[in-house]
Amino acid sequence: MGRVICIANQKGGVGKTTTAVNLATGLALLGHRTLLIDIDPQGSASSGLGLRDIGERPTTYDILMKDRSVEEAAINVHNPNLFLLPAQRDLVGAEVELVSVIGREFRLREALEPVRDQYELMLVDCPPSLSLLTINGLTAADSVLIPLQCEYYALEGLGALLETIELIRKRLNPSLTIAGVLLTMFDTRNSLSHQVADEVKSHLPDKLLASVIPRNVRLSEAPSHGLPVALYDPVSRGAQAYMDLAKELAAAVTS
Repeated sequence: MGRVICIANQKGGVGKTTTAVNLATGLALLGHRTLLIDIDPQGSASSGLGLRDIGERPTTYDILMKDRSVEEAAINVHNPNLFLLPAQRDLVGAEVELVSVIGREFRLREALEPVRDQYELMLVDCPPSLSLLTINGLTAADSVLIPLQCEYYALEGLGALLETIELIRKRLNPSLTIAGVLLTMFDTRNSLSHQVADEVKSHLPDKLLASVIPRNVRLSEAPSHGLPVALYDPVSRGAQAYMDLAKELAAAVTS
């Protein structure tokens, strides 16, 4: 049965969607059948994989609110092992509409249950907020991956996210674990990056991933071309870092 990993951080600009797109691609390139689920109304993961206009195809909104199936909505992109559930701005409406839905926190989990055995890994790209959509992602997941930008304010937000994860465990998903904390935008020349790494290591020694994502121009350029960095510039530092992450995570969750 496939594992669901939620990629979440309520703070924006930490590399969450960059991680979702490039990790999913890395896993697919390693031979793992992977589904990337975009539940961010901005649809950045979808556009980052080149899907800016999907026409009349169903989206994650239709899955959450109209009981459309994952099989109907999943699109194969760039690699035989990589599939995407796309999001568009209509997902904004789900935030309001879910409020009155019975079992609203479990909509994504229920939608993914029938296809759990069709994918080895399913990654959920959440909005940069602790919304009902993020709660759906955390409730559906086996584990949560936390991208953490190497700056002081990101550390402050980490505490709030850990509290939310604990609340989800108590009330909605007792089996939820932390897959790891991923340092992003790491600058080896910046002492603050090293301080943030040391701080996370001291508080969460078992959760800090060995893979570190550096600041890299190619990572920033790739989404404008609708490509993951592994296809845009496979020899770049960013591409190599995300392949290292894919190998590390795959070894941890598929063993």
